[in-house]
Amino acid sequence: MAGRRRHLLGIAGLDPAQIRAALDLAETYISLNRKGGPRDVLRGRTLVNLFFENSTRTRTSFELAGKRLGADIVNMSTSGSSVAKGETLLDTAMTLNAMHIDVLVVRHDQSGAAALLAQKLDAAVINAGDGTHEHPTQALLDAVTIRRHKGTLENLTVAICGDVLHSRVARSNILLLTTMGSRVRIIAPPTLIPAGVAALGVEVFTDMDAGLEGADIVMMLRLQKERMGRAFVPSAREYFRFYGLDAAKLARAKPDALVMHPGPMNRGVEIASAVADDLQHSVIQEQVEMGVAVRMAVLDLLTREARGNA
Repeated sequence: MAGRRRHLLGIAGLDPAQIRAALDLAETYISLNRKGGPRDVLRGRTLVNLFFENSTRTRTSFELAGKRLGADIVNMSTSGSSVAKGETLLDTAMTLNAMHIDVLVVRHDQSGAAALLAQKLDAAVINAGDGTHEHPTQALLDAVTIRRHKGTLENLTVAICGDVLHSRVARSNILLLTTMGSRVRIIAPPTLIPAGVAALGVEVFTDMDAGLEGADIVMMLRLQKERMGRAFVPSAREYFRFYGLDAAKLARAKPDALVMHPGPMNRGVEIASAVADDLQHSVIQEQVEMGVAVRMAVLDLLTREARGNA
């Protein structure tokens, strides 16, 4: 991600140097986040968080990142905006544009919503998750977490397990990790494997034990029932039996394997509590911490040209 890139709509299109630059800058913001700032990088700039889906981690993380950098923050949700009165997404965007905001962070249930807004706004647009398309800052924060533990993103075996079909997190992570030279495996029941996913350069497994064999990273995904118009798995109990991560299945991975989850977790469905809370393997809370540092880096990078620091 170069300084002159104005929007972050996805991992697609980023090259290894751009990804590495974002991760390196995020490393510099970890200590500032821990100290609590403030810093004046975005002083006088306005950041709007426009969320059309519920979110705890991502929305709070962007808000804290903006505050750490000194920005003015406005949080908006569907119920608190004119969208609830029937206004279109584009009309909402044009209204915000007329107010001369600097950064719009948007989450929407429709794939492509962020890209559509980016065509209409003068502000930098950051995709905080659009439908089943992409969630680029989640992939970046996952990458920072992995690199801090493994020292590299090259030649790792990463198993992404669960509801791949509905996961924008999976798609962004596949794109980032394959771009950086890791080997990615997808593990899911046949009903939750997207058509054509092998074309992204991944190996596909329906047997979890086989897919986890020798993995460096085990990345679990939430079962997204809200995106399912019909039943994709027989029951939560059956799903956990075959695809939930417990200690026995984790033993198939390398002894120093990392366990990750983007949250929110469904304990006893995707992951056993004993594994989620096992500090020898689990870096789930560290992922949350890295989220703030990564979003500080992204806000910094995307506004450099406007601030005259490109």
